[in-house]
Amino acid sequence: MANFDLNDTKRKMDGAISAFKHDIASLRTGRASANVLDPVQVEAYGSRMPLNQVANITVPEPRMLMVSVWDKSMVKAVEAGIRESHLGLNPIVEGQNMRIPLPELNEERRKSLVKVAHEYAEKAKVAARHVRRDGMDSLKKAEKDGSMGQDESRSTSEKVQKLTDDTISEIDRLLADKEKEIMQV
Repeated sequence: MANFDLNDTKRKMDGAISAFKHDIASLRTGRASANVLDPVQVEAYGSRMPLNQVANITVPEPRMLMVSVWDKSMVKAVEAGIRESHLGLNPIVEGQNMRIPLPELNEERRKSLVKVAHEYAEKAKVAARHVRRDGMDSLKKAEKDGSMGQDESRSTSEKVQKLTDDTISEIDRLLADKEKEIMQV
């Protein structure tokens, strides 16, 4: 192969899968976990940053999270970030601390968590498709500038497509498992 690295493409696809695994791990089903707040972004010091970079997150009780904001001026931004995160959480502000009661998982809440899981899956699939597109573009370029023959380019692009299909079916499998876990009462 000329200047195309199939392993690099596979590594990037695996990255999409592991990012998806990380995202759905934050969708807790029963017990509270600090990971629930992983997707929360906060407007801080002129940029967006993860909540865990401006506050400490603890789990004092099975159905409660405690967020201790380090900088008093950040409390409003942290509260806004949590409310806007589509996690369905309502923080109770007490000075620089916030208590976040986790809602009981009723049918409606479970369905909304499944919806969030589907959004995460779609984001991961889009990432995988972007990796495929970039791979296909560099194959076309290699073929055009003569560093790769047409047959080699075609067989490599079939491998890239197979990698993409495998990645997307792995994402679907993980999503189905998570959905079953969320809906299980």
